[in-house]
Amino acid sequence: MLTYIARRLVTAVLILLGASFVVYQLTALSGDPLHDLRASNAPNKDQLIQQRIDLLNLDVPAPVRYFQWLGGAVRCVIPTQCDLGYAINGQPVTEALGRAMGMTILLVSAAAVLAIVIGVALGIVTALRQYSTLDYGVTFMAFLFFSLPVFWVAVLLKEFAAIGFNNFLRDPHIPLQTILLIGLVSAVVWFVCAAGTLPRRFGAAAIGFVLAAAVMWVLSATGWFATPGLGLAVIALTGTAIAFGTTLLAAGLRNRRALYAALASAGAGVVLYFPIQPLLAQATGLMIFLLAVATVLAGLAAGYLMGGYDRRQNMSAAAITAFLTGGLILLDRYMQAWPAYMDNSRINGRPIATIGSQTPNLRGDFWIHGLDTFTHLLLPTIALLLISLASYSRYARSSMLEIMNMDYIRTARAKGLSERTVVMRHAFRNALIPIATIVAFDIGGLIGGAVITENVFAFAGMGQLFIKSLERVDPNPVMGVFLVTGIVALVFNLIADLVYSALDPRVRVKA
Repeated sequence: MLTYIARRLVTAVLILLGASFVVYQLTALSGDPLHDLRASNAPNKDQLIQQRIDLLNLDVPAPVRYFQWLGGAVRCVIPTQCDLGYAINGQPVTEALGRAMGMTILLVSAAAVLAIVIGVALGIVTALRQYSTLDYGVTFMAFLFFSLPVFWVAVLLKEFAAIGFNNFLRDPHIPLQTILLIGLVSAVVWFVCAAGTLPRRFGAAAIGFVLAAAVMWVLSATGWFATPGLGLAVIALTGTAIAFGTTLLAAGLRNRRALYAALASAGAGVVLYFPIQPLLAQATGLMIFLLAVATVLAGLAAGYLMGGYDRRQNMSAAAITAFLTGGLILLDRYMQAWPAYMDNSRINGRPIATIGSQTPNLRGDFWIHGLDTFTHLLLPTIALLLISLASYSRYARSSMLEIMNMDYIRTARAKGLSERTVVMRHAFRNALIPIATIVAFDIGGLIGGAVITENVFAFAGMGQLFIKSLERVDPNPVMGVFLVTGIVALVFNLIADLVYSALDPRVRVKA
């Protein structure tokens, strides 16, 4: 295995070197970095031109400049020694890239995780209900989103999800006709998702209509959008539902020990809701991370102490329930900070951002800055999510359909195994094998899509840096962005190969 990884790393480095050389030469030949100064009427024009020539080493041929740049890039393996040159404006590329890289990685990571989780879940469900109304509906929406240009989706999101919602927050009252429309949409969704006879599906649609309309009416009547929150009751009910759901998927409801462990984890979160509030008031990023780790460990311990013939199932159900219940408490704490964020003079009552990656000169605590990051990431993440969701759902569906027709699946059913066991233990894992390969390629595609999305939203990430550098014929920032993107793509390809071998025991990586 180590030999294989070393061989793949050497191959990846050689590919990266060749590609970076080509990109550098193409960028250098794309224009004149001195064009703006040559057209200038400044009295010290000659001096400015010479300064830029010295800064960017323009008196050296492009192939030689590449190797000078490569010498500085190689030093990036040593902390604090990285040297990627300077941009045209004199700023070190490492400084500009450091800020942009963090925002783009956060954006792409959020979009990728959501796309994988939602897309694979939709693909698996539609495969299990092949040729149903749900299958046709998800297929239609998947191809619709896949065919939409990302820049057009971004513009629509800015118009309706940002400007429209911000206008609504001035007077967060939902008109009756809007409540009825939301209820009707909910009824259609419930009708499509429900299985069984036609009367049963219409009954589900009626329940969906009543629930959605009632929830919208309560939220409007209580002014929830101005002062949102989950509260202890909602967290308790949702945590209980999560406990049953995770137990159903991880162990089956017949495994009472797993169910009790999951319920205990949810109950612990409810009990600690009020005692933990003073600690959350002083929260930092490190504190939240440590609390998340402690929450998962507590769930694992609860599952282990519950005992039984299969403690792994207990631990999985309890740990996932604990983590998600902790997430609900965290979400509630963010909601508590919403009124203060809305009243901030820099926000001016319009929280959903249409441009930028952060609000300039914003003052506040951890929760205020967290909300600010979320509101700026929301629309770009949705735009990237929609364009990548279709591929995951389609690939997951086709892979699951192929697996469900295999002989070993029929054998598992013939042995009398429950459908949950057949799907989750035998089919689901094997259906993920093609997805593991797709993820590696999709990460690069998401970063490419982020270039357009960041430009539309004026998001200060690597996409913005890349486009502006190309416009100015500024090779060093372009190469910095390419270096990060190339390394990410190559690393994810290596991870995909390793995950592939872990998912399929028939695959053995040979040294």
